[in-house]
Formats: sequence, structure tokens, C-alpha cells
Amino acid sequence: MPQPRILILRAPGTNCDGETAHAFALAGGRAERLHVNRLLERPEMLMEYQILCLPGGFSYGDDIASGRILASRLRHHLVEPMRRFREAGRLILGICNGFQILIQSGLLLDDDAQLGPPATLAWNASGRFEDRWVRLAVGGSKCVFLAGIETMYLPVAHGEGRFVVREPRLLDQLAHGGQLALRYAGAAYPDNPNGSTADVAGICDATGRVFGLMPHPERYVDPTQHPRWIRGEGSTPGDGFAVFANAVAYFR
Repeated sequence: MPQPRILILRAPGTNCDGETAHAFALAGGRAERLHVNRLLERPEMLMEYQILCLPGGFSYGDDIASGRILASRLRHHLVEPMRRFREAGRLILGICNGFQILIQSGLLLDDDAQLGPPATLAWNASGRFEDRWVRLAVGGSKCVFLAGIETMYLPVAHGEGRFVVREPRLLDQLAHGGQLALRYAGAAYPDNPNGSTADVAGICDATGRVFGLMPHPERYVDPTQHPRWIRGEGSTPGDGFAVFANAVAYFR
């Protein structure tokens, strides 16, 4: 089978695209980094890929709010190509800033025509940027990216990662649909580093093929990336590797 092609979409301020491309390449994919302006010039090229990834960083400096400007560009100029991509059975992954973009663009959760996104990623409850390692638990079996994974240990690095919903019933709907794919393993700070409702660290869409998460799997694909690897802790490969391997395996 040919290598699945992965489009890693970047913008000014994106800074995790290199690590993400490396992770997909280790998993056997063919990753290519592309500036959003190139996709705006030729939206039809999106269908040349099997996987779309929105990596972490600070797209457009996170002016206004994290991910807001890039999400607006996608919503107003690329929404139809993105929807066709999703409906064609392809995979979409949003990591940290990418998760924020997926939420605000309407690609992950359906918007209300009047009220906008039904959930958001708000300022951390601590009131500061959180840069630490956290333990995570996988919920359900719907998410393609988390197949066969039960727990992970990954780093987070964000100022706006607190998952909140506009109406409590949405949380019930997501739980019932198996879409609360990833949770922080502890409810109290710092185990839940941002105060997310229901300890949510990542959610998927109803198909399980669109997934957004705040932790950074691309930052732990090699055992030496573990913060205590010189003490013999960690795994080979790193916990985050399976996220990318699952995506590549989906097309093989």
C-alpha cells in the first residue's frame, strides 16, 4: 500500500509543525507542511491527502483569542473543501492550537446558526500558561487516533485549554456518543492543568475521524523526550507515537 499523505497546515506563529511532521514520518506516513495561503490559492489540493493535521503553536500570534484568526480563515474561505474532505472519510487531527481551531471553525462540533460554537477552550482556571506533563485516560473506543490506547503521559503547554460547554446537555450528548475521547486522569490541579469541565483533554466528532486534544503527542514519540528518561523512566516508543501510528494504519 502507498504511504498515506498527511497535510500539516501552518500559519504565521505555528511552531509545532516540524515535530508533528517528524512524528507522522516515524509512523510511516508522508507528511508535508503547507502554509495556509497556498491552500487558499488552490483549495482542491486538499483532496490529494488522506490526513489533515492542524498542529500546535500560536497561529497569528493568538491575537483576539487562541486560534481565532486561522479558524475564521478556514470558516470563511475553506469551509466547503474542509467539509468535503471530512465527509470523504479522511482524518483530521488538531493538536493544542489546532484543537482550538477545530472548535472555532465548526469542523469538530456543529455550530448553532445564531450562537456559534457550542463549546470553547477558555483561559486556564489557574490564570496562567501551564507547561507540564500530565497523565491521561482514554474514554470509549470511537476515536480512530486512540485505538488500542488506554493511558498516556504527555506534555501540555497552553494558556487557553479549559474545555467549557455553552449548555450542560452538550456534555451529556458527547458522553453518550462516546465523543469524550480523552480526559485528564486527575480532577484536581495540577493533574487537570486548566480546570476543564469533566476533566476533558480531547474530544472527537460523531464519526471518530476528527479529533482535537490539548496535550502534545508529537513531543513524546522518542523515549529520550520523557522528562525523566535518564532515570530509566518512559517507554519505547514514546506514548504519543501511537496517535500517529493509528492514523497512518487507518489507510493501510
